[in-house]
Amino acid sequence: MSTLKEVAVGKTVKVKKLTGDGPVKRRIMDMGITKGVEVYVRKVAPLGDPIEVTVRGYELSLRKADAEMIEVE
Repeated sequence: MSTLKEVAVGKTVKVKKLTGDGPVKRRIMDMGITKGVEVYVRKVAPLGDPIEVTVRGYELSLRKADAEMIEVE
């Protein structure tokens, strides 16, 4: 099991599960990141925060803490 935070730049992965609860999970889901959706990792800042991804054709920036809550395969 790995999280979005561990995915290398340039890879596309499929979301398996969202961990976390309440407003944090809601915020991730509001970005269109839900189970089964593909996420492409575009860029990771030098210190690992933020992680820039493309989801459903939209370019998004995720905080490292949020990326840890997204399990991928």
